[in-house]
Amino acid sequence: MSSDSASNRRTAALSSSSSSPPSFSTATSPQALSLSSSSPSSSSSFSSSSSSPISRLQNIANHMSSSTITSFPADAVPQAPEDALFGLMRAYRADESPDKVDLGIGAYRDDNAKPWVLPVVKKADEILRNDPELNHEYLPIAGLASFTSRAAELLLSPSSPALAEKRVASVQTISGTGACHLGGLFLSKFYKVAGASRTVYLSNPTWANHNQIFTNVGLPIAQYPYFDKKTKGLDIEGMKRALADAPDHSIILLHACAHNPTGVDPTLAQWREIAEVMAAKKHFPFFDCAYQGFASGDLDRDAGAIRLFLELGFELVIAQSFAKNFGLYGERAGCFHFVASPSSNAAEITTRVASQLAILQRSEISNPPIYGAKIASTVLNDKALFAEWKENLLTMSGRIIAMRKALRAKLEELGTPGTWNHITDQIGMFSFTGLTEAQVLKLRSEFHIYMTKNGRISMAGLNTKNVDYFARAVDKVVREAQ
Repeated sequence: MSSDSASNRRTAALSSSSSSPPSFSTATSPQALSLSSSSPSSSSSFSSSSSSPISRLQNIANHMSSSTITSFPADAVPQAPEDALFGLMRAYRADESPDKVDLGIGAYRDDNAKPWVLPVVKKADEILRNDPELNHEYLPIAGLASFTSRAAELLLSPSSPALAEKRVASVQTISGTGACHLGGLFLSKFYKVAGASRTVYLSNPTWANHNQIFTNVGLPIAQYPYFDKKTKGLDIEGMKRALADAPDHSIILLHACAHNPTGVDPTLAQWREIAEVMAAKKHFPFFDCAYQGFASGDLDRDAGAIRLFLELGFELVIAQSFAKNFGLYGERAGCFHFVASPSSNAAEITTRVASQLAILQRSEISNPPIYGAKIASTVLNDKALFAEWKENLLTMSGRIIAMRKALRAKLEELGTPGTWNHITDQIGMFSFTGLTEAQVLKLRSEFHIYMTKNGRISMAGLNTKNVDYFARAVDKVVREAQ
């Protein structure tokens, strides 16, 4: 096509357009009418047959831009800060250094710093894909029953009296975050014990998202001491004092195992002390269990705190995630469980609670996602696959424990100032190193090591190829701060 012919066509189109005024809908908006009546130039420009289509369109654009109004000005909707962890991930990805180390990621990585699909999950996936009955229909509101029932057994034990007595209501959720939200929403709407403060007490520190989850559903939050900066362990006495001082019937958020972000867990004896204080104050336990089997490699050990509270007769709720222990991060498989305390009408209470949880779930997500639940259900309900899953858990937890030992050994070998036994005393994915914010930022700028400003590292980000590099970098910044 020649440029002359194309130019002729454009000229003809403009000529044709200018000979016929543009048509406008008769359903003119009130705003348009207002603009027309309030501006003399508007009237003349629209009625002038000599003005070009371009000038008329420009007039329209000018009127629209000069009168644009938003319902969401900056004072009503201020710019929100970027999520700290996702901002850290973005900065890490943008870093072009070949030496960069990601210790912020809250997901398991193998010794090559790569995501690891559990072998048992691959087998379950293969089973599902070859199932001629596989479909993508809606799940019931409460989720996949073969998944939620086994998930409850995993936490409470298959022989739990609570299950036998039908004191457990289980609902499939959008992983552990969704379970925390559903639990918070339920308590916000229905926890109305006479004299209760309805305040949710969170450990200091806790998973940052806990704060927003509970405040978003209208529940006030407060803190109880947890991490002792001097010992880099549990402040058990401070925790007990705070729980004893809290108003009766307060809601206490507890990490079942592998405390996030400190990696500090109470011993079973300390859990009993905590339970005794809570029982005396009639506090309501809300367990967040994101790392069962991933912390110690032992599913029963990691559920020990929950089972102790049940043995002591507590009514409680549990948020359960299958992101870490199955590596199903993006599948968002989780459960929320309500457990009534033993009583003659416990089953009736549980039925009522389940009915209200279903109403809340229906209005929030309607139905939970199916595929991750089917993967987990396939493994949990097959004896051979379940045994293989436990071996996979030992692989993941064992590698993290090995990295803890290697890091501590290297720091002690280098004679790095301070004590480093807390690295191996802590458990699970995360460790509070004791590094200051200034030291953390120096590690990032000088060594391309990415971790949260409070000194928390993901042990899964360490491997045999970078643990020495990280230890030497820590040694340098700690010495320079002396």
